[in-house]
Amino acid sequence: MDKKSKTLKAVEELEKLYPTAICSLNYKDAFQLLIATRLSAQCTDARVNIVTPALFEKYPDAKSMAKATVEDIENLIKTCGLYKTKARDLVGIAQMIVSDFDGCVPDTVEQLIRLPGVGRKTANLVCGDIYGKPAVVTDTHFIRLCNRLGLVKTTDPLKVEKAMLKLLPPEKSNDFCHRTVLFGRDICTARKTYCEKCPLAEICPSKSK
Repeated sequence: MDKKSKTLKAVEELEKLYPTAICSLNYKDAFQLLIATRLSAQCTDARVNIVTPALFEKYPDAKSMAKATVEDIENLIKTCGLYKTKARDLVGIAQMIVSDFDGCVPDTVEQLIRLPGVGRKTANLVCGDIYGKPAVVTDTHFIRLCNRLGLVKTTDPLKVEKAMLKLLPPEKSNDFCHRTVLFGRDICTARKTYCEKCPLAEICPSKSK
């Protein structure tokens, strides 16, 4: 089976396994998703979801957060880890959105990665979830799954992104990424693979004997 066919099979099977594919972060709009995703670096989504209600109640949009002090943001996000760097980035993101993008979160990866602390992973998530564009979010689960299935032979996020954009149906790429996160937590984990209950076992060269 070639890589394209194997990819389509993986998309089909994960759709059956996880009919609902949504981001596990809580947000109301593009700005809140962008901020929540920046907070999620080296922090669980569950922890971010505990922190963001108070943060967004006080600073619900770029215009209000752009006027915040870094110290105030630090106090609101302290339990997220790396809070000093993240607080500085959050204020910087808000200020740049106001000054450079008329208060609106940009809708291209190239523009989004100009924002402080925003990488391609975050940019792709916003482009896919908010703007409905074909996007590949290369988190650790996605990269692990693609390598184990033999779809790629690299852990470099940019190389994985470019390779999988060619293999995935554009309209399904973003949801597939969300499903691989769930799959990577449930079945194809970093420490142990549960091949006996894996719907992809028949197409996986890495399955345990």
